[in-house]
Formats: sequence, C-alpha cells, structure tokens
Amino acid sequence: MRPTRAQLEQLSPADLDRLAERLEAMAQERESGKVPWLCPLADCDGRPHKGRPGVHARADQRPPHDDEWDVIMWLAGRGWGKTRTGAEWAISQARNLERGALVGPTAADTRDILVEGESGILACAPASFRPVYEPSKRRLTYPNGSIQMCYSADEPDRLRGPQHHYGWFDELASWRRLQYAWDMAQLGMRLGEHPRIAITTTPRPLPLVKELLKDEMCRTVRGSTYDNLHNLAPTFRRAVVSKYEGTTLGRQELNAEVLDDLPGALLSRAVIDAARVETEPEWRLRIVAMDPAGTGLGDETGLIAGGRGTDGDDYVTHDWSDKLTPQAAAVRAWDLFDHVRADVLVYEDNFGKGWVSEVLTKVWRERNPELHTQGVACPLAEIHASHGKQLRAQPVVMRYEQGRVHHVGDPADLAQLEDQYTTWIPEETPSKSPDRVDAGVHLVSYLMKRFDRAQSQIVSPHGRATKGARVHPLYAAREAKRRRELERGA
Repeated sequence: MRPTRAQLEQLSPADLDRLAERLEAMAQERESGKVPWLCPLADCDGRPHKGRPGVHARADQRPPHDDEWDVIMWLAGRGWGKTRTGAEWAISQARNLERGALVGPTAADTRDILVEGESGILACAPASFRPVYEPSKRRLTYPNGSIQMCYSADEPDRLRGPQHHYGWFDELASWRRLQYAWDMAQLGMRLGEHPRIAITTTPRPLPLVKELLKDEMCRTVRGSTYDNLHNLAPTFRRAVVSKYEGTTLGRQELNAEVLDDLPGALLSRAVIDAARVETEPEWRLRIVAMDPAGTGLGDETGLIAGGRGTDGDDYVTHDWSDKLTPQAAAVRAWDLFDHVRADVLVYEDNFGKGWVSEVLTKVWRERNPELHTQGVACPLAEIHASHGKQLRAQPVVMRYEQGRVHHVGDPADLAQLEDQYTTWIPEETPSKSPDRVDAGVHLVSYLMKRFDRAQSQIVSPHGRATKGARVHPLYAAREAKRRRELERGA
C-alpha cells in the first residue's frame, strides 16, 4: 500500500526519516537480488529461477504445511543452511505471534549467530519487517510490536519465568546444560493455542536428541552438507569436505548421522552408561588432567577432573576443555583445580620443551604468592606418553569395561568427552587422538599407576612410570586425613 500525500504530511520528521530509510533498504534489497524465502515450486532446490532470481529456500528448508506437530528439528550437517532456516522461521512467526524465544548455546552465540550473524535475523528480515535490536534488553522488537527475547542455554534459570508462543533453539546438541535448559524452555512455551519449537542443530548421540527422533509430535528433517555445497566457498569444499568425508567425524558433521556405538571405536556408549552414577563418592584423591593443545588448527586443551574414590573406583566429574592460548589454558586449569579442590594437576608435555610446566608453575605462583614464598612446590605431576595412542589407552579402556570408571552427574556435562570416546576410531587416525580423550586417559592412567602399580604394569603396554607429584603440605595433609579416615572405616 502506497501512502497518500495527506498521510505523508501528517508524519513527523523522525517518522519520515525512518520511512525513507526503509524505502532505501527495500530498493537495495531489490537491486541485490534478495527475494522472498519461500518458493511455490514443490521440489525447488533453492537456486535462482524465474520468479525467484535470488537465493531462497530449498524444499527441505520449509516448515511442515500441516499443524500436527509441536517441534520441527532440522538435523543437518555443517553448511546446510540451518541458521538461515531458523532465522526465516522465527521471522515468519513474529508476523502473527507476540512473543518468541531465541536460545543459543551461549549468550554470545545467540547474539553473534541468531541475531547479528550473516544468516541471522537482522540479515534475513526484509526491510519492511526488520526488527530493532536492543542488546542491553536482550530483545528484538518488530514493526508490528512482536518481540523476541534472547537467552543462553548456559543460563537456563533465565527461562524459568518468561512465557512464549514459540522458540528457535540453535545447536541444541551442543548445549552444556542440555536437559535442564530444555526443560525450562519447554515450560515457558505456554502462550497461544499451539506453542511450537524449531530446532536447528548438527546431531550428536545425546539422550534428548534420540528422544526427539522417536517423538511422534516432532518432525525431523535431515540434511547433509552436500545439499548446499553449491552455495559454500570453494575453499570449504576443498579443505574441509575432502578432508573429512568418509571419516567418522565426517559422518556426523557433514552427513548428519546420529552416531552411537561404532565398530572399532575406543569405547561403546553402553559401557559408559552402565557405570554412570549420579553423585560423587568419598574421595581418596582428586586430580585434574591436562593435555595441552598442539599446533593443529582447532586443537583444544583437554582439561578433565576426577579422581579415585575410597571404594577403589575412578570417577570423572568435569570437562572444561576448550580452545585456549597457553596462558589462558594454565589459568583455566588452576580454576578447575580450585573448583574441585584437587590434590594434584597431571599434565603431558607433548613437545618435550618444558614450556607447559613453566607456564603452569608461573600461573600457580602468581595465584599462591604466600605458598611460593614459603618454598612450597607447585602440585604438578608430569605423565609421560608412550608411542602409540591406542596402546596407551588400552589399560584405561579395560578399566572402563570392568565397570571401574564412572562418569558422574548429568550426561550433558560430559557429552563432548563421551562423544570423542565413542566416535574416535584409532585405526582411522592412529596418531591423532582427540584432546579430551587424551586428558581422560591421562587421568585414569595416573590413578592406576599411583594406586594400582602392580596391576597397571601387567596391562600397560609400556613400563614407563609417572614422575611423582611434588605435592605441597596443604594437599598432602588433605590426602593423609582421607587415608586415616579410610583406615578407621576399614
């Protein structure tokens, strides 16, 4: 509808400026070839054609036509177009519904990907229906008054009070507090006649993902990277797709397969689940295991916490692994150390140049100046790796299979570690094991060598012992107290 001259004369200068900006944006969109997202062709592949001269939705990127669903889950590989699909769906909901929730793995992800990303809402919304984003209020407001609130799955309690008509949940399989955040978000879907959720995620074999796949009210659309390969950069096709296609990681990240127990994988998920426990034990020794990042692109620093219980079993409680600089990795390692009240920090110096120990010691001294001035040694223990990562892991795998290693608490908290254990096939990449796996192996190996030396020498493929931990009096006294309590209990 075109405004009349009389209507234009009634507008304030500010309203006229906004109208001019919107008309200019619409003209720019038309010149750039931006077209409506949905296409009437039943089997459209999303490529430009008559009536849709620009990039638009493929048939599998459209929401269901019927109303017999509560959740739509686009389960697809990297580069498939999940973010664009979710953004367009959220925009379409805002045209008719008042309140929506946008939930990403972290607050930064919600802002940088769902809202401001290249395929996010601000980039996809047409000029005639572009929302105003207020970062301080975590809110988008559309011209019709509809609003969308931004949330982080890392802060599920923020979802406890608000209520919504619909929600877009991005990369749900990477939410750190998955079940709790999902529960809080679902409880807030209570406005209107039929609240709905759209999920866009790369798959991982998590319990919630498997439940949704079986749910009759959840429509699942599967897709692979290859569906949208023509829109991806040639360097991505050359450097990423060609590298990972045909591998286990490629099956998950490119083909979007929900992998579970794989032949040849280091561990089966059934083994991990069978020994899982809900609460921590009485501790005999608590440690943090660190596997420093290598020089490869995307390498992580593995940081796993756990220990030996008074029952003689080993427990894994925390995974704080991440992509970090050496300084940041050292700070995070000692943060985890203090968080779990550990006795010793175990690390492997993959590079043999001593810098790992130097950085860890330097950060510890900065955090504990009084202990340093008293001459107390840093509570570090170096574990030496043998040749052959699969051989090094075999004693640990055997202990898992005997039910002597327990993962503690919510499976989502250790999901990435478990994914690596159950999807790394040593025969495919014998010299390159995942960083979280390496840290987990260091943790259990150290405990076996410290407490079960005779047993570990029998099953270990190498006889090299771990260098003893130089534990300062504070932590030594803590361990001695636990041993006395254990002896009295026996």
